[in-house]
Amino acid sequence: MSNSHVSKSSVRSALATCVLLLASMTTGLPSAQAAPARGLDAILAAGTLRVGTTGDYKPFTFRNADGSYEGFDIDRAEALGKALGVKVLFVQTKWADLLKDFEADKFDVAMGGISVTLPRQKAGYFSSPYMREGKAAIARCADAAKYGSLAAIDAKGVRVIVNPGGTNEAFDKARLHAATVVMNKDNLSIFDRLAKGDADVMITDASETRYQQKLHKGALCAIHPGHPFDFAEKAYLLPRDTPLKMFVDQWQHIDENDGAFAAETAKWFQ
Repeated sequence: MSNSHVSKSSVRSALATCVLLLASMTTGLPSAQAAPARGLDAILAAGTLRVGTTGDYKPFTFRNADGSYEGFDIDRAEALGKALGVKVLFVQTKWADLLKDFEADKFDVAMGGISVTLPRQKAGYFSSPYMREGKAAIARCADAAKYGSLAAIDAKGVRVIVNPGGTNEAFDKARLHAATVVMNKDNLSIFDRLAKGDADVMITDASETRYQQKLHKGALCAIHPGHPFDFAEKAYLLPRDTPLKMFVDQWQHIDENDGAFAAETAKWFQ
């Protein structure tokens, strides 16, 4: 049957049934595979989903002055909470503290433009990837032609600005040897500093270069975002609870097929 003949009410009903079935699976697991303290059962019992997010990575996650959050993954978190039938509570974290806070059980799932990496994979499960991209450069438009390759960026006298604790810093440490890396305390002021000339270029996720180009129209230009320096995927970091991962993956699959994911993508990335 084609997607056009499947009503949203029917798929949501099926998803609700999936919640109950997956929750019941944990009761029969052997002790060696017992669900962690905040697996699917615990989340449903508490009626809350704690979402860890940095709030500094537009358009995925941004923390407003009043403490509220907005962004693509904030909308996705609210949609996940609705699918589970629980309230979403956002927990502030930093890129440098994300794994430490996750392992300390400060939140149930990490969301907000999180790239799949081995250290993170060792700490929990990742959901099915929802975005495929890689690292690209962004610079002042007047200088963008100078930095069309990684070799041109990794040159003596070039200042590359970066935020601490995430995959941007890891990329710069691994791939840059001649350029000067300028550490910025956060990921919020970094693009204004780049536009002012405090640095020459930044290397970050291609999706962010496109978004910041739009925010700094005429001042900053993304450099070859369609042909990034490497390949990476974004996903949601989950505890090692199989029923929760199965549910999140199924929820993503349904949203990708009923138009909800496409609508949120258009809202934030186009």
